[in-house]
Amino acid sequence: MQLSVSFLGIKENRKESIFKLSNEKIDFLHIDVMDGEFVENKTENLEELKKILPLSVPFDVHLMVKDTLHYIEEYASLRPHYMTIHSEVDGLLKGIDLIKSKNIKVGVSISPNTPINKIMPYLPLIDLVLVMTVHPGKSGQKLIFNTVNKVNELKRIRDIHKYDYLIEVDGGIDDTTITMCKSADIFVVGSYITERMSYEKQISRLEKALEEK
Repeated sequence: MQLSVSFLGIKENRKESIFKLSNEKIDFLHIDVMDGEFVENKTENLEELKKILPLSVPFDVHLMVKDTLHYIEEYASLRPHYMTIHSEVDGLLKGIDLIKSKNIKVGVSISPNTPINKIMPYLPLIDLVLVMTVHPGKSGQKLIFNTVNKVNELKRIRDIHKYDYLIEVDGGIDDTTITMCKSADIFVVGSYITERMSYEKQISRLEKALEEK
């Protein structure tokens, strides 16, 4: 299990909480970037974000924005391990090429209402597919069950064509729903971990849930 933890839901003592989180047994800090256009909500600007980000764990940047090229240029300065853009925006291939030119691994995300067919031409070109199991833009939503079918289908397609992309799931992941998405490689988890006092205990529960299935 690779774990990418979103701190979107942390509202108080953000810097201290994110630092504490970065010292837990996690693989990535998941950075949600929202522009108030592609999704309703808007996150803080990059300079504010840099003030609270620790450097001890790799970043997994998820761009929920319309002007992808601008945001790619801006957030590349964080040197993230992954940078993911949405398949629903214009200029997807340009975005993929730009991320690659920065020597950053590129991901493409599909929202709950977006079919896999939309990204089929891009699957040989990318490193990661992010399956949104909730509607993008808000923390704390419940997993939409039919989105799990996409996870299983993407694994089947990868096996048939010998593609290299990893499958990431994001939205409503807890110690019950994680078992439904066990075909995924990376699990984005937010409020299930960050809204509890013991991050370590919640992470352990996720690991145990997967081991038991």
